Amino acid sequence: MQECFINTPLGITKIEGDENGISSVSVLETKENLSEVIPVQLQNCVSQLKEYFNGSRKKFKLKLNPKGTDFQKKIWSFLQEIPFGQTTSYLELSKKYGDVKAIRAVANANGKNPLWVIIPCHRVIGSDGSLKGYAGGLYRKQWLLNHENSCKQQSLF
Repeated sequence: MQECFINTPLGITKIEGDENGISSVSVLETKENLSEVIPVQLQNCVSQLKEYFNGSRKKFKLKLNPKGTDFQKKIWSFLQEIPFGQTTSYLELSKKYGDVKAIRAVANANGKNPLWVIIPCHRVIGSDGSLKGYAGGLYRKQWLLNHENSCKQQSLF
């Protein structure tokens, strides 16, 4: 398993993966030394994250290999279908799964997402439009939603 540490607008980010794909992307609360050399298996991920944060990428095209249960992976696949700059609710995800009573399990799977930003769990909000829990902190969730909305602005001329 290879790893690297890069700087993003929201803090130091750790990326892990190997020839089977990217398994983890997480924003850290601690200080880490930035990687001087990016392992070959992680270079595409680093490039795409930089493009996302500079506003030129709206969809990630990476080989992913997250670790999780079949249920979690199903929910994570639903998250990847949420379009850039849009949101959905935990209830809507539960309906998509086919069981509105699974809302807590859906929310839990959302919170266990190991691929920060790449699998866009930040696009899931409460049914009332409010921001709900986010492993990276609500201020980061708000920042990401604002970032995606600002990237959609178009000139009138």
